[in-house]
Amino acid sequence: MDYITYAVPFFFLALLIELAYGIAIKKNTYRLNDAISNLFMGTLRTANKLIIIGAAGYVFYIAETKFALWRMDSSLVITWVFAFIIYDFFYYWFHRISHERQIFWASHAAHHQSEDYNLSTALRQTGTGAFVSWVFYIPMFLIGIPSYVFVSVASLNLIYQFWVHSEHIPKLGWYENYFVTASNHRVHHAQNEQYIDKNYGGVFIIWDRMFGTHKIEDENEVCIYGIRSTLNTFNPIWANLHVYVKIAQEMWFSKDWKDKLYAPFARTSWTPNSLPFKSYKDDFNPNTFKKYDPLINKNHKIYALFQYLFVTYIFLAFIQTGYLNYLQLWVTITMMTFTMYCTTMWFDGKNITSIEIIRLILCLCIGVYAYFETSLISIALSVLIYSLINLLVLPLINNFKLTSSVQHI
Repeated sequence: MDYITYAVPFFFLALLIELAYGIAIKKNTYRLNDAISNLFMGTLRTANKLIIIGAAGYVFYIAETKFALWRMDSSLVITWVFAFIIYDFFYYWFHRISHERQIFWASHAAHHQSEDYNLSTALRQTGTGAFVSWVFYIPMFLIGIPSYVFVSVASLNLIYQFWVHSEHIPKLGWYENYFVTASNHRVHHAQNEQYIDKNYGGVFIIWDRMFGTHKIEDENEVCIYGIRSTLNTFNPIWANLHVYVKIAQEMWFSKDWKDKLYAPFARTSWTPNSLPFKSYKDDFNPNTFKKYDPLINKNHKIYALFQYLFVTYIFLAFIQTGYLNYLQLWVTITMMTFTMYCTTMWFDGKNITSIEIIRLILCLCIGVYAYFETSLISIALSVLIYSLINLLVLPLINNFKLTSSVQHI
């Protein structure tokens, strides 16, 4: 059983509690632009899973039914305990290689891009992870772990990782020695020289202690979050694709065929020797680091928040419930993604009024089509009302000049 669906309401409740607590103690760790970008990424990841038909399920089925050494009894507690522990062991190695090799980092980088660290960061997930991550778990089926148990422990592992994405939770004494905590996971998300590429465990920190990747949070050095090849945008599409683009450029422009073929599998710090131009390297300096935080008008923030609330409504009301057929699902997710793109462009401090008008007209067309040509009356009316309200409001929020700046940490 996948327990994540049941955990989602508690995720959002915890997020609101953390926000309120941070404001109350005057140590708020949230910014609207970053938090909504994180939540968009999580929504996009879940939506993509519904439309991507991958090989993972079939390969798992073949491994379990044709090549398994034996089949463990799912009614025994020891089966569940063993599966939970061994899943985290394979997760450690998947997570570690996701930081060390380019093709895996291309997917995983999305989770590390946030320059804030709070519970919304936990929901910032890659939209391309389904293409590569499943390979690491094939051995679990070969040694006889039932698919039902696998899905269950995988979801429990992910749920556990939610709470460790917080700056408000201190070190937890002896617990730090055996389990992943907020403290040692803050290290994992930091880009400081002494912290980078450490603490890969999902639930158990013992794997890091065993394999030499453990690092204790230094109270004298504040964690600086984000990735060194700074993204400088809240755009969820570019966030998912920018490392793939980098790899493609290295493969295309490198003069040496060895460099071309090696690029996807190279270490993340690698640069092709035969590249005819100088590869961009971010010069990270903790003393001069500034968070990406364009200054935008309050009206645009409210408008962007409204877009997020509507996308969430569409996702929960029509996508999660299985209300749409496959074609309708594709159209809806495409428009959701376009909405995310436009919303994050406002957060980037860009005036995209013309693109926004095109998006709203497309929404109107979809709403009219759904009303007259399908039985989706509820979604049609929702989209029509939403589009008309936005078209009426849009001129009111664009009567000022946009400016941009950055915020010091």
